[in-house]
Amino acid sequence: MDSSLNARRRSRELRQVAEERLDVLVVGLGATGAGAALDAASRGLSVAAIDAHDLAFGTSRWSSKMIHGGLRYLAKGQVDVAYESAVERGILLRTTAPHLVAAHPYLLPLTKEVSRRQAALVMSGYRLGDSLRAAARTPRRLLPGPTRLNAARTRTLAPVLDGDGLRGALLSWDGRLLDDARLVVAVARTAAAHGARVLTRCRALRLTDRGALVRDELTGEEFDVRAKVVINATGVWAGTLDPEVELRPSRGTHLVLAPGTLPGLTAGMHVPIPGESNRFALVLPQRDGRVHVGLTDEPVDEPVPDVPEVPEEDVRTLLEVLNGVLETQVTREAVAGVYAGLRPLLAGDGRTADISRRHAVLWHDGLVTVVGGKLTTYRRMAEDAVDRAVSSAKLLAGRCRTRRIPLAGAGPRPSGVPHRLAERYGSEAEAVHELVKAHPEEVGLGVTEGELIWSIRHEGALDEGDLLDRRTRIGLIKQDRDRALAATRDVLDRTGRI
Repeated sequence: MDSSLNARRRSRELRQVAEERLDVLVVGLGATGAGAALDAASRGLSVAAIDAHDLAFGTSRWSSKMIHGGLRYLAKGQVDVAYESAVERGILLRTTAPHLVAAHPYLLPLTKEVSRRQAALVMSGYRLGDSLRAAARTPRRLLPGPTRLNAARTRTLAPVLDGDGLRGALLSWDGRLLDDARLVVAVARTAAAHGARVLTRCRALRLTDRGALVRDELTGEEFDVRAKVVINATGVWAGTLDPEVELRPSRGTHLVLAPGTLPGLTAGMHVPIPGESNRFALVLPQRDGRVHVGLTDEPVDEPVPDVPEVPEEDVRTLLEVLNGVLETQVTREAVAGVYAGLRPLLAGDGRTADISRRHAVLWHDGLVTVVGGKLTTYRRMAEDAVDRAVSSAKLLAGRCRTRRIPLAGAGPRPSGVPHRLAERYGSEAEAVHELVKAHPEEVGLGVTEGELIWSIRHEGALDEGDLLDRRTRIGLIKQDRDRALAATRDVLDRTGRI
């Protein structure tokens, strides 16, 4: 598909959306919005989904990359929330995204600061979590059970740990994403395959019970989109379109440590936060040698920015927690990048860390708003939002089908392709590999020009930000992004994209 065909396709879809009366308009193309578009389209409804920026531009690309079973919610007595997480984790592992989600080991180091009583309580929680795995019918082969390791075995998985007073570690398993933004792209592409029109760079200026006033951010043109019902899935920005919604966002900051900072670390780590009974910092090694360290939970009172900034206080806090278990201290200079996501929490009393992660579906004046929740349960959030839209607008539609719909790339992985491509593209890896062989020049972090061309042709990427910051994650470290920018722009120029 050349650039002129792409431009004509987008222009044609915008005209069609402006001329038709849709069943459902979804605003927001993070995980939940893309999931709602897939859910509604797979029920046979006419759907358009729009976003002011790009797929996964907001919170959905700033997660810890965990697909978790809700152990933290068990500790708070929220068994229903924990069970929902375990069920959705199992669906992703078994059916919808086995190419993007896999089990990963996590260590909780038993240092001098972790008492034997605390260790026993945590292990009891792990076993309860394993019971939820069984209740959710996730097979053991996909998610092994917890166990305790001695100090020697612990240091083979995490040789960076301080051995002084180390009694070993508790080993648990949970789901992890290779890339959260790629999950959203897969959901959006699957929605498009079921007939949804997925349009980025389209900003909803105002929502009504008859649709929305929309501006094409590429041309500045404004037009009305008519729909029988609108689903507001804009996350932390939901209140700007629905003034009835009161949110209390919280900031979750992550550090990106330069490759080589924690040599030999192969397992993730849960590091207890001093003074907190049930909160842990997450240390997660990445395939590219980087290590992500998170996660703060700080209230955000100022207006919500498009891209949150990370205060230096968050960096110091996370480094202090991390260095409390390491043999060699990590310095500020080793922090090559930082990022933060904002959680769309419903307003409540107390600390944001204590506000429930239950999602909510709100309805008034022809508008459905879905807020709260977490990445793991995006599919269930979308299902509940579409159920409410269908019932409230009296739409003719069947029941939700997305539990059984594999996402783009979820088929059998082809043989004979590089492992890195297989785990990023799943069943589509062979087609991507053909492009890579034709365009093997590396852009950065092992990513080739062929992969960028695939993202332009098949994944809706429009500019260098889409390619470097969301289709790939080169842009998490500024120096990597700067080095890749010229080659990325050259690929865009050669493929004729805007």
